[in-house]
Amino acid sequence: MLTFNILTIFPEMFESFLNTSLIKRAQKKKLLEINLINLRDFTIDKHRSVDDSPFGGGPGMVLKVEPISKALESLGNKKGHVILLTPQGKRFEQKKAKSLSKKKIITLICGHYEGFDERIRKYLVDEQISIGDYVLTGGEIPACVLIDSIGRLVKGVVGKRESITEESFDIKGKKLLEYPQYTRPEIFKPNSKREWKVPKVLLSGDHKKVEEWREKHAREV
Repeated sequence: MLTFNILTIFPEMFESFLNTSLIKRAQKKKLLEINLINLRDFTIDKHRSVDDSPFGGGPGMVLKVEPISKALESLGNKKGHVILLTPQGKRFEQKKAKSLSKKKIITLICGHYEGFDERIRKYLVDEQISIGDYVLTGGEIPACVLIDSIGRLVKGVVGKRESITEESFDIKGKKLLEYPQYTRPEIFKPNSKREWKVPKVLLSGDHKKVEEWREKHAREV
């Protein structure tokens, strides 16, 4: 079983995601465990503040080190591999997803506001990850991306109907996008003047030619 701990100030953002499709089934089968940890539970003031203005001035608010440190301490030896979700992190790719799927416990820290107190980066995390070069309002969506992409690689999460043996970014060990796919009907007529056909090679029964066609078109995508 792979356990995800999610440190967030908006745990309600995960409710639909965690109760849908493969992720829901994986939790029921005890292949994945996902714990939501509200950072506001580790604040010390009556307003439950997790952020403050930056020293030296500047716009926006910065997430404080104290609640994140206390939340991690509460996990004890169950915090596992700690990841900070931040634009400054290394870009997330399929190779990293496969590597992280071998972990037992992963803790994801979701940011908000203008950023984090730098001491969080320096002393509390094992690595920083970004899901792309664009700006989001917080780290909750990136956390869902990591849970979905890593979790589906855990043995038993994806069933026979949803094969992961040949898919984008991991076709025969090569970094390719998935080849074009077709299914019935063999000929589709959207109107009386048009007909869209399935490529003949896919109907030939020649597995070698089909494989060559798929690899060729995966390279072209």
